[in-house]
Amino acid sequence: MSENYNSEVWTEKYRPQVFEDMVGQEEILKRVKSLVNSMNIPHLLFAGPAGVGKSTLALIVVKQLFGASWRENYLELNASDERGIDVVRQKVKDFARTKALGDVPFKVIFLDEADALTREAQQALRRTMENYTSTCRFVMSCNYSSKILDPIQSRAVVFRFQLLEKKDIKRRIDLIAEREGLMISDDAFSVLYEASEGDCRRVINLLQATASISPNITPDLVSTIVSKAKPSDIKIVLDYALSGDFVNAKEKLLDIMLKESISGQDVIKAIQREIWNLPIDDGLKVALTEKTGEAEFRLVEGADEFIQLEALIAAFIMAGIGNNVGGLKEEG
Repeated sequence: MSENYNSEVWTEKYRPQVFEDMVGQEEILKRVKSLVNSMNIPHLLFAGPAGVGKSTLALIVVKQLFGASWRENYLELNASDERGIDVVRQKVKDFARTKALGDVPFKVIFLDEADALTREAQQALRRTMENYTSTCRFVMSCNYSSKILDPIQSRAVVFRFQLLEKKDIKRRIDLIAEREGLMISDDAFSVLYEASEGDCRRVINLLQATASISPNITPDLVSTIVSKAKPSDIKIVLDYALSGDFVNAKEKLLDIMLKESISGQDVIKAIQREIWNLPIDDGLKVALTEKTGEAEFRLVEGADEFIQLEALIAAFIMAGIGNNVGGLKEEG
């Protein structure tokens, strides 16, 4: 077995270093590359889901601008770790007030997960952006641009990243498989992709974890690594519930969660996906989807996951008994 499996993290080892290495996001790459070639970028805001290239593109921008001296002209902060106003006022100000080294007349600050900044910290950031425009440019990334204050958005060019398509992720995985000497079947890649939901970083991490067991990547091998409820298992739970068998539905659900170490939220996501494959009318599917949403919200708020999932099973049983949407409506 290669030492690479244990000694190096593949998400870093195979992180794209130039624009041409990136997959997907073609329009964004074209526009950002044009800005970088002009050697005068505005403030940038990259918005979109995890693992689609936001942080990687920020690094490529900096390396293309500054070349070998990029580290001296670049500051990276993770806003979810450093949420307070003091971070913006001190670290950012101290870095932004000194001139850049080299031909580019500004430094770059990368603010990852900027939507985790408090409102007050964002207000301070806005003023810092105004005061140090001549010596500093901000590249911010976030999952939800709606959580970024309008005054900050108006001072930046906003790029909205999409989930990567299967073919784009496959290009990257094929490259890694070739360089690491892996054999990966199309079915195994499909299981990897489904588990990742378009997150390229997660696909690569799962691939490395699987490759540490064997260089021959099969669907079964991937399934042992992926902590996720199988659709067939979830369907059995829902079939029991719709037939009115609460005890077996509950026991099967507990079996899935305890044996596979799957969280309540992951179970709810699997249930939500499986609802649309059930042989029930669309109105009932909508009502059951609403119920899964309520249960998921309560879990996020800190409710007991077993109680919430049992209540969700009870909703499916009521659906099976009533065989109409009315059977799901709460009393009172």
